[in-house]
Amino acid sequence: MRIAMVGTRGVPARYGGFETAVEEVGRRLAERGHRVVVYCRSTPGQAERPQRYLGMELVHLPAARKRSLETLSHSALSVAHLLAHRTDAAFVFNAANAPLLPALRAARIPVATHVDGLEWKRAKWGPIGQRYYRMAEALAVRWSDALIADAQGIADYYRSEFGVPTTLLTYGAPMIAPGTDKLAELGLTPGGYHLVVARFEPENHVDVIVDGYRRSGATKPLVVVGSAPYSDAYTARVHGLADERVRFLGGVWDQDQLDQLYAHAYTYLHGHSVGGTNPSLLRAIGAGTAVLAYDVDFNREVIEDSGRFFVSPADVAALVDAAESDPVSIRRSGVRARELAKGYDWDDVAAGYEQLARRLAGRHVPARRPSGRRFPAATSVPAPVPFPRPAVLPEVSGRTAMGAGSEVIRFPGAQQ
Repeated sequence: MRIAMVGTRGVPARYGGFETAVEEVGRRLAERGHRVVVYCRSTPGQAERPQRYLGMELVHLPAARKRSLETLSHSALSVAHLLAHRTDAAFVFNAANAPLLPALRAARIPVATHVDGLEWKRAKWGPIGQRYYRMAEALAVRWSDALIADAQGIADYYRSEFGVPTTLLTYGAPMIAPGTDKLAELGLTPGGYHLVVARFEPENHVDVIVDGYRRSGATKPLVVVGSAPYSDAYTARVHGLADERVRFLGGVWDQDQLDQLYAHAYTYLHGHSVGGTNPSLLRAIGAGTAVLAYDVDFNREVIEDSGRFFVSPADVAALVDAAESDPVSIRRSGVRARELAKGYDWDDVAAGYEQLARRLAGRHVPARRPSGRRFPAATSVPAPVPFPRPAVLPEVSGRTAMGAGSEVIRFPGAQQ
C-alpha cells in the first residue's frame, strides 16, 4: 500500500508525540513493504532536506511562520501535493487540520484523523483559537473515515461528546537501559537528581513542579529539560519560582544523553494534563523510573499503581520529601513501572496502524459519517478513570466490549 502521513513537523522526530509516532510507525510500515510518504515542515535556512529516512519518502514543504497558522498552512500545502500524488490511505495528525478533510474526501482518498488530546484546553490559544479547536473536533468527526485516539480518556471523550467510535492506538514505550557516561558531562550521578522533561506550557505544569520542589526539603537537585518556543513570559515565571537547587538544561537533543537522564533519575515528575498518552511518560516508565504525575486520567491510565499523583505545589513538595525518605518504595515503583511499559510496544502499535490502513484502502468504513453535532447533555471532559483501574473487559471478535457507540480496536500495544 501507499500510505501518507500528514499534519506533523515530520521526521526525524525532534519535537513531540506526533512526530515520534510518525517515525516509529512509519519506519515499521516501510519495513513491511509499504510505500510510506511523510510530509515534513521545512524551515528557512534548513541545511538538510533528505529525500528518504528509515525507508520513508519525505516531502518537504514550508509553513507560515506564525503560531496560529503554522500547522494548517503546512497541512494545506501537503494536501494539495497529496491530491496530485494518489495514495491508498492517509493518516492526518491533529484535529486542527480537519477543515482540509473535504478535499481528501472529494478526491476519494480514505483518511483517518489522529485527534490527539483536548487541544482547546491549552492556555496558549486565546478564545478564538479555543473555539477553532472545538469546531475542528466536530469537523474531524464529520469528515474522517475513522478517528484515532491515543488514550482511553480521549476515546471516552469522543464517545460522550459525539457518540462516535474511535480506534485506540497508543504509543510505544522504549525499554531503556543506557550507560552513565553522559551524566558526568552534566555533573550528575545515577539516582542523584529528580527530572522534568517538558515544553514550557501551562498545561504541562512545569511551574507547579518547580514551585512545589522549591517548597520541599529535597537534597537532590531538580533537573529541568525543555523550553518554550512561544512563551517567554511563562519561561520567566518558571525560572522565577526556582531556587539554587533547580538546574535548567534547556533542550537536550542528544538522545543518548536524554535516555541516560531518564534512566538514572531518582524520580521523574510529569505535569502534562491535556495531551493524551505522552511519549515522555512512556520513556520514563520504560526506563524503570519512579513517576510523580499530575492527576488526570491520561496519566493514571499509563502508570496505574506504580505512580504517585499531584495537583498543587503543596502536593509536589510532600511527594518529593516522601520519595527521598523512602528509597525502597521508589525502587519498587520503578520496577512496577517497567513492567507496565512492556504493554506499550511499537511493533504492535504499527500493526494496528497497518490494519487500519487496510480497512481504509479496502473501503471498509461507514458509508455515512456522523453529523459532528455534540450531544446536548455531554460534559466537556471525560470522567476520570477509576484508580486502581478495573480489569480489562472481555474481548468480543477482536474488540473490547465497551458498550454502545464504541468500537475500540484491541491490539497488544494499545492500552485499553
